[in-house]
Amino acid sequence: MVTSGSITIMRIPLAIAALVVGGMVPLAAGQLTALERGHLLAHLEMTSGWLADEVSGLSEAQATFRPAENAWNILEVLEHLIVVGPIYWNDLQKSLQAPPSKRSLATGDAVILWYGIDRTRRETAIPPEQPPRRLRDLQAGLAAYRAQHAKLVDYIKATKDDLRAHVVERQACDAYQWALLISTHEQRHVLQIREIKAHAGFPKR
Repeated sequence: MVTSGSITIMRIPLAIAALVVGGMVPLAAGQLTALERGHLLAHLEMTSGWLADEVSGLSEAQATFRPAENAWNILEVLEHLIVVGPIYWNDLQKSLQAPPSKRSLATGDAVILWYGIDRTRRETAIPPEQPPRRLRDLQAGLAAYRAQHAKLVDYIKATKDDLRAHVVERQACDAYQWALLISTHEQRHVLQIREIKAHAGFPKR
């Protein structure tokens, strides 16, 4: 698990990465291909749509239901995404300001995608990622999330940056994979919200 800086994201063991993607994955040169851009935009659209579907229409009792004493409620999950959004964006931009790298990376795109659906390994957010518990309104929170999400989507739609040639050191992945990880991280929290809603004690309204 990576805990340096302001973000806590599981670092995939090299052995697992090798099994998933067949070993070392070289960085490609040049701009995003149409397929890469399309895949990333599709994933970003998917996660934002899922999140909106899961939180829209919830009552205050449902939004603040806590499945366990130390567990987040749905409002706090959403606030966490709002808090880390700018951090993730800054990490992406910082990597692009560094000189291009010719390093080969052990983490492939498939590993990043798996991170979004594998809830068997749970994580604890470091203090800068913790929701400050100031959010009181789901719709306001969703609007703040959407504004951040749209910023990334607009960038991916238009960028001519060589995302494969820049490395985000804290995750040892390329910048394209980091943008994908932003989306898969949101996906993990959509699954978390679904788990909360599936709890036996979750209010019916």
